Amino acid sequence: MKTYLAKKETVQPKWYLIDAEGKVLGRLAVKAANILRGRHKPTYTPHVDTGDFVVVINASKVVLTGKKEETNEYMSFSGYVGGEKYRKVADVRQQKPEFIVTQAVKGMLPKNRLAAKMLTKLRVFSGATHDHAAQNPVALK
Repeated sequence: MKTYLAKKETVQPKWYLIDAEGKVLGRLAVKAANILRGRHKPTYTPHVDTGDFVVVINASKVVLTGKKEETNEYMSFSGYVGGEKYRKVADVRQQKPEFIVTQAVKGMLPKNRLAAKMLTKLRVFSGATHDHAAQNPVALK
């Protein structure tokens, strides 16, 4: 029996829709990352991007358990001396709630160039509307 290895040309990507309202951030990110990688398909191949597109709506209503809303921080570095900035999750949620979901999914993807291409297939929207109705995304629970 031969092992099947998927090729980039044969992959037929689908679109999935995830409603983040009331969902725990980590569990949502795992589901999105697995779909982006293609782990849900029998043709999954680690070195080929066999994943699908994911649209996440209501990112501003995602839930963090415990005291993570007040204690967790996002660090950014400008590249200059003393250029570190720390922002609490609550502040980021007010300014750009899509960032929270994107960073959580990014952390669950492999750390390589292929993951950067996978992350471009993630579309996050803070509200209930999205721009991808023409792709007929399949709603996930």
